[in-house]
Amino acid sequence: MKKIMTVFLLVMILASLPLIAWAEEERKPIEQTQERDKVTGEVAAGLFSAYIWRGQELTRHSVVIQPSVTAAYKGFAANVWGNLDTKPYSALDVDYSSNFTETDVTLSYLHKFGILQAGIGYIYYGLAGAVQGGADLPDSQEVFVTLGFDTILAPTLTAYKEFDYYNQWYVTLGISHTFALHEKVGLKFAAQASYLRSEDEATYPEFDSGSLATTDKFNNLHDGVVSVSLPIAVTGHLTISPVLTYVFPLSNDARYEMKARGLEGAADPTNKKGDFLYGGIMLSYVF
Repeated sequence: MKKIMTVFLLVMILASLPLIAWAEEERKPIEQTQERDKVTGEVAAGLFSAYIWRGQELTRHSVVIQPSVTAAYKGFAANVWGNLDTKPYSALDVDYSSNFTETDVTLSYLHKFGILQAGIGYIYYGLAGAVQGGADLPDSQEVFVTLGFDTILAPTLTAYKEFDYYNQWYVTLGISHTFALHEKVGLKFAAQASYLRSEDEATYPEFDSGSLATTDKFNNLHDGVVSVSLPIAVTGHLTISPVLTYVFPLSNDARYEMKARGLEGAADPTNKKGDFLYGGIMLSYVF
């Protein structure tokens, strides 16, 4: 655990080295969205070797395709995001109801107060059924608030509250920075830490050292995420970004839970992986 935290802190320190106008360039689309009296947007797609969501392994031994469309006007934004699993994993070797396992809709508003950016939003998670012919998984709904600073590291604090089925609070603190390698190429580092507070021991219980669910609610540091990407500006609107991401637990409670929820076919959950490394490539077109 000490070694993992040391790596995490080193990445955060490295990212804090003073740098460049590239970060300012990256923030321009957000600023322009609020300032221009017209609709702007983004069409994007990602191709990744795994789908890990808030420390949970949602794919195994398959490639996922994640398309996304965003439209924004004066700080208001609407986004539709999806996950297409090329081979949904099942330990029982049964077919899933759909390869399109998730569709999310996000509505948000972001406003700037000097260097401070504040926003609110709503997310609907539409989840497909896990087994062919079976019922869909319960969908999820969240509201969130976010505060960010338009400065070096771009620190951002976001609190999510799930109120529909998986009742819990999920709070993240993230930083990011981009080094300019060339006028069209950057090297971006990002890091995020999270805290999970469950309000329902049935959907988000605390797990014991054997990765077995208890009757207590989860309430501890959860997952950490460190990523490095290489954004390449092909044109003024089109960017390609190879990315590598490492996800790991920030507490023993999180380690026990991430192992328990993992898809690895080990009979003993303590033998499952508690951290994940995956990569892919993002393609983004802004207008």
